[in-house]
Amino acid sequence: MKLATQISLGFFIVISIDLLDSYTNYSLTKKVNTNAAFLTISEAIIRNSSTLNKGIIDVQSAFRGYLLTNDESFLVPYYDNSKAIFVLINQEKKLISSSPSQRRKLDSILLLQKSWLGYANLLIETKRKATNDTSFAKEYQHLFNTLFKKQVGKNYTDQITNIFRLFDRNEYKIREDRRYALANSIKQTETFSIFFSSLTIIIGLSGAIYLVRKISKRIDGMVKLAENISQGDFTKVNDNKMDELSSLSKSLNSMSNKLSHNISELKKRNDELDQFAYVVSHDLKAPARGIYNVMQWIEEDFAENISPKMQKYLEIIPERIQRMENLIDGLLDYARIGSEKQTKEEVDVAILVNEVAEEIASNGHQMYLSELPKLWTEKLLLRQVFSNLISNAVKYTPADNGKINISCIEKGNLFEFTVTDNGVGIEREYHEKIFVIFQTLREKNDKESTGVGLAIVKKIVESKNCSIKINSSKGNGSSFIFTWPKN
Repeated sequence: MKLATQISLGFFIVISIDLLDSYTNYSLTKKVNTNAAFLTISEAIIRNSSTLNKGIIDVQSAFRGYLLTNDESFLVPYYDNSKAIFVLINQEKKLISSSPSQRRKLDSILLLQKSWLGYANLLIETKRKATNDTSFAKEYQHLFNTLFKKQVGKNYTDQITNIFRLFDRNEYKIREDRRYALANSIKQTETFSIFFSSLTIIIGLSGAIYLVRKISKRIDGMVKLAENISQGDFTKVNDNKMDELSSLSKSLNSMSNKLSHNISELKKRNDELDQFAYVVSHDLKAPARGIYNVMQWIEEDFAENISPKMQKYLEIIPERIQRMENLIDGLLDYARIGSEKQTKEEVDVAILVNEVAEEIASNGHQMYLSELPKLWTEKLLLRQVFSNLISNAVKYTPADNGKINISCIEKGNLFEFTVTDNGVGIEREYHEKIFVIFQTLREKNDKESTGVGLAIVKKIVESKNCSIKINSSKGNGSSFIFTWPKN
């Protein structure tokens, strides 16, 4: 399975869980809101029921006050509260529309209240007539004795009170159930939220760890392969997965094969070139020695017949032969760089430079050494570098007042060495040319210069993955600046 497919599948699973979590939370939240809304309505029902019950009691009290005192002022709250009772009953019906059992109880209260009002209104009307016309006094007294004294109204009131008690008790029970359901809904919401969040985190982290470990392991193998290639070990990485990284593995394996083949070919060619250099140098030195011998024979056999002009020409020949041998030796030195493995050792640069200076510098040149480090490196290579640079400084610096300064500074993992002289200097246009093999700013017949020394320095320094540059101008001396690894 391709990595993109696996990653997409992981995202799909996480998103699916998140959507399921959202849906579950939405459903549970609706339950919570429903139960919370019901509790709010239930509180309104209980509050309205209390107000309704109190209103009925107030109507009954006003009714009894009027019968006992014949005071018309009691009838004002009686009629007002009677009207308000029906308004409250209609409001209560809307609030309990979802509860048929409560609706039936409220209907019973309404029916009993209407019956009680019929009984109360009959007594009130008869009482009023008896007050205005004594002929109705007997009728009123009869109704009073048969209805009021026999507690007909009280029976209605007791029934209404009992139904109210049942109504409120049932509403409290329903509210308690809803309160429990609300608490349960909130708990379920929290539980499901924690569960789905934990599940999302676990699956997300597990998927991420799985993919990271899987990809990292394979990438580590590829990095190791690249490191092996950089060190000349052209191995392969085993990867039988059919995904995007497999293409990279195949490319690295192919590159390893090609590099291995190319390096083998290059080594073969280098060996051939080294052999060629040694053979050519031997073959070139032999004729040079032959010419030198022939020249000596001529001088010995024809010494009396050689003219001064001819003698001058014969004296030039040894110089040319010596230059040719120097060029051949320089070419061999240049070719040997990197072909022989050098052992590393602890090198005190100050001691090494002093040894080189004693061999090369004349008495007229003054050497100035700043604080130079100790390092672990190939002594012979570093000696070649300083030998060629100091030799170059000596060649181009007047012997009577020559000053050569060697200093060093640290730059990260490197040391930066500077070899400075107060010689003739080099024009900027020749700063690159002097590092090319066989290129020299002296005349070709100058036996001291072969044009190989600085080329050897550049090749050695670059073989250490370092650099060399020159800072100079004509008549102002030269500074050769090169870097060298600390270890």
